[in-house]
Amino acid sequence: MEKRVNIAVVPGPGFSHLVPILQFSKRLLQLHPNFHVTCLIPSFGSPSSASKSVLETLPPNIESIFLEPVKPEDLPQGVAIETQIQFTVTLSLPSIHQALKSITSKTPFVALVADSFAFEALDFAEEFNLLSYIYFPSAATTLSWYLYVLKLDKETSCEYRDLPEPVKIPGCVPIHGRDLNNQAQDRSYKSIERGGKRVPSGVSCWTNCSNW
Repeated sequence: MEKRVNIAVVPGPGFSHLVPILQFSKRLLQLHPNFHVTCLIPSFGSPSSASKSVLETLPPNIESIFLEPVKPEDLPQGVAIETQIQFTVTLSLPSIHQALKSITSKTPFVALVADSFAFEALDFAEEFNLLSYIYFPSAATTLSWYLYVLKLDKETSCEYRDLPEPVKIPGCVPIHGRDLNNQAQDRSYKSIERGGKRVPSGVSCWTNCSNW
């Protein structure tokens, strides 16, 4: 019998982030039946009934742990949902750290996989001697954009939507700055740059490479 291999995964908050990483975990277990996955779930407010229903259908080698929920009143108001998601992860970092400390003290884990919105959790990988990975279910074009945006940020002084020439993202068809996603239209919003800084140091990245 193969030795059991334990992996921790951290989705972004919300049902739409939970489901993809659970599907990824199921696929991983199909390929490696000796793997065991522990899913550490950040959330704001109480978990939705949809999330609970999905978790009830999981196989026994996928375990789920709901972290202490972030209070809605602790989140910034009147901002994009992406900002609230990012703040939820940031405020959940102490709970993520405590959960990792608890489970690794009892069972040896080998890797930590974080959703692209939960990239800050990878800061704990070195402390617990874990391999670190980013799970990026969006299109590979988006991943290439995240990896390129730091270079573009240094070379550009205006808003991206005001660039006279299309942005030449490596491996992609050139895109006009005005057609980039909403987060890129305000350069004072630094989540994209933060994500760009984290993705390369994730060492490895799982992405939907068939979808550009």
